[in-house]
Amino acid sequence: MDPHPAAPDARRPLRWIAGALVLALLALAAWVAAGPWLAVRGIERAIEQRDTSALERHVDFPRLRANLKAQLDDRMVRAAGEDVAGNLLGAMALAVAGSATGMAVDTLATPLGIAALLQGHVLWQRAGGRTVGGDAWAPAEPARPLAGARLRYESLSRFTGTVEHADGTRTVFVLQRQGLRWRLVDIRLPEDLSTYLR
Repeated sequence: MDPHPAAPDARRPLRWIAGALVLALLALAAWVAAGPWLAVRGIERAIEQRDTSALERHVDFPRLRANLKAQLDDRMVRAAGEDVAGNLLGAMALAVAGSATGMAVDTLATPLGIAALLQGHVLWQRAGGRTVGGDAWAPAEPARPLAGARLRYESLSRFTGTVEHADGTRTVFVLQRQGLRWRLVDIRLPEDLSTYLR
């Protein structure tokens, strides 16, 4: 038996430290778990306010460009068919078309390209009379690409927001965890891109 047992007062600071550490770990885990929802909200707010620097914090533009290029190149080759892809002139035509698509993605999937798209959206909404409250002098209805998205975890480091369009097609926004932050890295577009022209 210990002749000098630790006094209850001496153990109290250790309990406080252990309790504070557990609370800090729980708060960190909750913040990381809520990260995708916070990132989606940050993207929505940045688009609504047309703040491209805030958008850049939530979007990994280099990865987004690479993923969009790969997706569009794959669609172009599949649409052309094996006959065109196997033919020398067809392969050259696909290479030229792929280069043009790549340049378009490089231009649009940047903070400046997004800013231009958002400005175009404002002009389009105004021309169509779609303003807040229907008032001609009110601000245009903001772009809301993630409105009504079904949000869910696919894994501990992958999160998606799926938007169902009126014609039954869908757009899937893919966020990935990078350290403790979540960022948009891919947008899986519907097969029929005319959805975006309506």
